[in-house]
Amino acid sequence: MAYKTGLSEVADGCYAYVQGDGSWGWNNAGLICDGEASLLVDTLFDTRLTAQMLSTMRDAVPAAQSIGTVVNTHANGDHCWGNQLVRDAEIIASRRGAAEMSELPPAIMVKLNKIARLSMRMGVLGKGLGWVAGKLGVELLEAVVEAAPFVVEIFGDFHFEGIELVLPTRTFDDTLSLSVGDKRVELIEVGPAHTKGDVIVHVPDDRVVYCGDILFIGGHPIVWEGPVSNWIAACERIEAMDVDAIVPGHGPLTDKAGVRRVREYLSYVHDQARARYDAGMSVFEAAKDIALTDYVEWGESERIVVNVDTLYREFSGAGPRKSAVPCFAAMAKYAGKSRSTMA
Repeated sequence: MAYKTGLSEVADGCYAYVQGDGSWGWNNAGLICDGEASLLVDTLFDTRLTAQMLSTMRDAVPAAQSIGTVVNTHANGDHCWGNQLVRDAEIIASRRGAAEMSELPPAIMVKLNKIARLSMRMGVLGKGLGWVAGKLGVELLEAVVEAAPFVVEIFGDFHFEGIELVLPTRTFDDTLSLSVGDKRVELIEVGPAHTKGDVIVHVPDDRVVYCGDILFIGGHPIVWEGPVSNWIAACERIEAMDVDAIVPGHGPLTDKAGVRRVREYLSYVHDQARARYDAGMSVFEAAKDIALTDYVEWGESERIVVNVDTLYREFSGAGPRKSAVPCFAAMAKYAGKSRSTMA
């Protein structure tokens, strides 16, 4: 399907806001309106981008002048860190999604960016950088330094300073039915999958579904949480819906063929990782060994490292990872953009 960025109406009163190339941090959002009522699906990664989006929506759609409800599909900052600009609305997320939002506040990203930029300027890891990192409260300094060029490349266009974490005012488990004017809107929790509390937003009468990061179109999905079986089941659920318009969390608008491709990718990576786990390969060895031939046109292939790591944890019964920072160091190494590979 054609990749159209900006705001477009995908059904009567249902809009998609599609950003950039859909890569790291460039997420999509949605707007559902009926009469004077409106619901916003997700905010953006920073307040500057969120303000631009809201301005575009308000210029095009009168009901967007006063957003009554916001749904955050999950806890990643690119889907909720603009909440402070719609703080007067009722903000809804799954219970698990809301709890996860506090685990990585915007202040951490500010600190990581500072350390990454400092390490690139200093050139070598020294006592001075370690002292600054300690003052900033950043753990796993070696991993941050290793990932520095990659972190600056993928997040350098975003403005994290001044972001206030505004949490949901209402939470739910499993499902929640809402009304936007006379429109029925169904919130369906399908996580844990991409994150701990993923939600999709279904507008049955208009045959539209907003999928959050259950769908990455044109880019590799990233399995932060798992289990992958839940994510596959979520794709199957979307495929079974009577919908015409499917809005992914990243990338262009899609159809059920796009959903099927994501499901097939997840199944493929699961099976390939399982074979290498059974053979005793390390996570990084397995990630490098898995052929991505059928997905060579997809961006962000470095995410395969995180996907394999999550699957290995699933296979072994290990607990959740304590920090995502080493994941970025591993992805940087895979992509050839770590400090060690650039030295």
